[in-house]
Amino acid sequence: MSLIKKYYLPLHQLLDKSKALDGLAPLLVRLYLAPVMLQAGYNKYVGFGGVVEWFAYLGMPLPTLMAFLAMSTELIGGILLIIGLATRWISIPLMITMLVAAFSVHIQNGWLAIADSSSWLANDQVLASQEKLAMAKSILQEYGNYEWLTSSGSFTILNNGVEFAITYFVMFFCLFFYGGGRYVSVDYYLAKKYLT
Repeated sequence: MSLIKKYYLPLHQLLDKSKALDGLAPLLVRLYLAPVMLQAGYNKYVGFGGVVEWFAYLGMPLPTLMAFLAMSTELIGGILLIIGLATRWISIPLMITMLVAAFSVHIQNGWLAIADSSSWLANDQVLASQEKLAMAKSILQEYGNYEWLTSSGSFTILNNGVEFAITYFVMFFCLFFYGGGRYVSVDYYLAKKYLT
């Protein structure tokens, strides 16, 4: 018990001083998620007809309404996240959107978003993708300007698993409970003015 009092408690009290900056964590989460949602919503906006057809192909009920709700939630949500307004409220439909994406589109591909055969999460689809990637690289090395083609990064195979959708869900889940962040969100100042 004396070790706890001597070492743990003083270190814990030292860490508690960082709570003055606790608004930075939600701010960074919001600023990370906002462009992701804005881009996803924008993509749905410019390709709305194709999104409706895709949602219908997936068997979603009322595909036009579902596409509109997804697009609107992502666009409006992205804007609200930037300024930290209604953060907890907008997190709810954004969480739902991520769950729908995860379980209607990505789940059949497993966990990994990018195919990585060395991962312990690699499924048969990911393992099979490595042979295809090697063949594509071989063809490009023989018939293309491979150095130019890879100058922006190496080729990968998109596995399109649930990894990103679930990660975003967890981030929205945190924002739902912790809000937009102290000192760094409109929510904080509205609550300070009207709720205290």
